[in-house]
Amino acid sequence: MKLKLNLVAVLSIILLSSCASIVSKSSWPITINSTPSEAKISIKDKKGIEIYTGNTPATLKLKSGAGFFSKAQYQVTFEKVGFDKKVVPVEFKLNGWYFGNILFGGPLGLLIIDPATGAMFKLETEFLNETLTKSVTSVETRELKLLDINKIPTEWRNHLILVSK
Repeated sequence: MKLKLNLVAVLSIILLSSCASIVSKSSWPITINSTPSEAKISIKDKKGIEIYTGNTPATLKLKSGAGFFSKAQYQVTFEKVGFDKKVVPVEFKLNGWYFGNILFGGPLGLLIIDPATGAMFKLETEFLNETLTKSVTSVETRELKLLDINKIPTEWRNHLILVSK
């Protein structure tokens, strides 16, 4: 009786689960660094919803799925005073364990469980290291102004140079 119960439990785990969901995960850690550090970061999902704000360095988990058979996509925005704003995409790719469903998880894992949980996708990179570029300050442009001699301050008149008679 105990053997039958164990056998039923093992078979139901195999038949009702999927390969990527068993050996992989649906949320992945990412470490975000910047040079210089302490840059403000904000992360938005593919719908434009802000899901995280903080400062570098930061480590957090991002969900790999964004709906049935849809991989997640994120935009990380780096901002720091004196530096240009930088936007970097974070992408997910197909998880190799997903194809283990052919042998282990079956059609249920291949067509339902892994696509629904997002376990069929994995993070392309676990580390995001970005170097921010210093902002270019606006250079003063030289200009030529023509002024009426009657409208300039009297102390300027001693410094005037006669150009022609």
